[in-house]
Amino acid sequence: MTVLVLDNPELLALAALAEGFQPDSCAESHKPRQLKFHYGYNKHQLSTADMDMLTRHGHYLRRNVHLHVRVHGHSDAFGSNDYGHFLSRMRASAVERFLIEEGVEEHRLKAVGWGPDRPLATRADHVANRRVELEYVQHSVSSALSG
Repeated sequence: MTVLVLDNPELLALAALAEGFQPDSCAESHKPRQLKFHYGYNKHQLSTADMDMLTRHGHYLRRNVHLHVRVHGHSDAFGSNDYGHFLSRMRASAVERFLIEEGVEEHRLKAVGWGPDRPLATRADHVANRRVELEYVQHSVSSALSG
């Protein structure tokens, strides 16, 4: 029996492509690492970098239909508590809408606005607290949480 050992990266890449390897599919098969998206003062619009990362999340979610996502919006402690809750819902809704536009089914997403009630850092660290966090949940867990 003859065994061929390839230690040439170019030959390995060509052999992988010849066997049907798709480089793009590999990148989409892993959950993107960035799960927190930060905002400026009184802002709820997504930045270009955030949209690029959320596009990756959309690809991942389309490939993993058993996953649901809870979108947690947060605000800092500036202003009234009611306004902080409103702004955090606006942030979470913007992310939810973007993921829907990326092809994720609406029933797999749940947006929640926490306002300033769940600070990431101290209440004085306003920049860290202006954020949206994505929480991936298995379908069975999501169903149980929904009641």
